[in-house]
Amino acid sequence: MLIRQQIEERERQILNRAACLSVNTKGRIHKEKEGEMRTCFQRDRDRIIHSKAFRRLKHKTQVFLSPMGDHYRTRLTHVLEVSQISRTISRALGLNEDLTEAIALGHDLGHTPFGHAGEQILREIHPGGFDHYYQSLRVVDFLEKDGKGLNLTYEVRDGIFKHSKGKGRIIPGKDSEKAETLEGQVVRLSDIIAYVNHDLDDALRAGVITEQDIPTEILDVVGITHAKRIDTMVKDLVYTTLDNCLCELTMTKNVLEAINALRTFLFKKVYESERVLADSNKAKRILKSLYEYYIEYPKQISMYIPMEDSQNKHRLVCDFIACMTDRFALMKYEKIFIPEPWL
Repeated sequence: MLIRQQIEERERQILNRAACLSVNTKGRIHKEKEGEMRTCFQRDRDRIIHSKAFRRLKHKTQVFLSPMGDHYRTRLTHVLEVSQISRTISRALGLNEDLTEAIALGHDLGHTPFGHAGEQILREIHPGGFDHYYQSLRVVDFLEKDGKGLNLTYEVRDGIFKHSKGKGRIIPGKDSEKAETLEGQVVRLSDIIAYVNHDLDDALRAGVITEQDIPTEILDVVGITHAKRIDTMVKDLVYTTLDNCLCELTMTKNVLEAINALRTFLFKKVYESERVLADSNKAKRILKSLYEYYIEYPKQISMYIPMEDSQNKHRLVCDFIACMTDRFALMKYEKIFIPEPWL
């Protein structure tokens, strides 16, 4: 018996009956021979980690643009925190940890430079609109490996596509908005557990808010410290879901309301604060200028973007801009628009 088959057999014996077993995958876009040592979801996880898009996340903004401080989160540290939280939850619920990890590590591969400011400006100026979860699928299906894509399994792609929530409901009411696997649904919840806590931590570090600004009714429910808040949210999700016999992911009303209140607080006091918006507006102007420039001069795009038969200049430029890191965008803007001094 191959090592992969031994792992698959352990999944059958150990995982909850609600888990998605590796052998039950709906497969890949392009059929492949199964590996000797790794299950299909383990291979997906490794493909994501070794991708160029994953490496670029280390220089993409989470909330604060191009921070000089070493301890601010980037998009890369965000996905690692989501991965850790989602693996903890999946392990406690008896779900497929490998599938959960693959979705978590890949869920933000399509994010723009400068965080949601980049997403907002591309949504405004690209004729086809823009959503980072859709772009994440373009990355794994089409842009990576010079147009070959990563050829991930259906379950990982589904989890990536359905992780986003914006200001919408944390636990969606419609089945069509949920990932088809509980593992994918775990990542969606882990994403918000991660970002409401680490964005709060970074905002405190940056001096955008103080601890006295955080509503006491939130802290009374989830806890005063960063670690306590994550612990409270994770345990509430795990134990409430287990009490529900794992039919669906659920949380108690008071903790769910506290998470919603904390997210609302962050939008009002951090994401939409005057200090953060000032930098976001600068970032939008930079990306808008770059977009318009490359629409006029598409041959100056300095990285390989595979072309589709139906792809026009706007799609090409949108892909190029979305792939940029913060510092690459700033470097290109300076080179194109800032005159060099004569020596």
